Amino acid sequence: MKPEACKCFLACLSLALFLLAATCVNVGADIYMYIDSNGILHFSNVPTPSQYRLYIKERPGRDPEFSNPRSFDRIIKEAARTHGLSEPLLKATIKAESNFNPRAVSKKGAKGLMQIMPQNFNSLNIRNPFNPRQNIMGGAKYFKQMHTRYNGKLPLALAAYNAGPHMVDKYKSIPPFPETRNYVEKVMKYYYVYKKS
Repeated sequence: MKPEACKCFLACLSLALFLLAATCVNVGADIYMYIDSNGILHFSNVPTPSQYRLYIKERPGRDPEFSNPRSFDRIIKEAARTHGLSEPLLKATIKAESNFNPRAVSKKGAKGLMQIMPQNFNSLNIRNPFNPRQNIMGGAKYFKQMHTRYNGKLPLALAAYNAGPHMVDKYKSIPPFPETRNYVEKVMKYYYVYKKS
């Protein structure tokens, strides 16, 4: 067998063995890969050298306790009562933010059910953003602040929750970002559905 063919065979064999192992164990992190100058594949869950590129994105398993959105109803009710908000509104926000996935993480780093940014954890009393109760209570507290800041004008409060109050203040209305406008529309749609159910 030629050296190039041998390298290719070994690389494919390494990949096949790695994928087999990954399916047999509970892989708990993203997997990164790079090919060195000799054509050898390297895999890691800790991409220290800059050559590594994301190869397999971890798909967080759903916590069986929270596989059903109704599992959060008790916490949503408590948060709504504590912060003087509507239960259907909180539920609609969670649906739009994370689709009821307590382990959701956005590209910008927002975490948990209500997608709280890390810089807000302390002020919202969140020690573990993946804890459903802490996340919902913290998210409800923050949403109440936005709701109060914009005198109960729900579209502005939602826009501020999504894009930040500085953007709403800057434009003095819903910012002209497709993501924010779609977000406000989506939450309002879910809010209507949950109010009717």
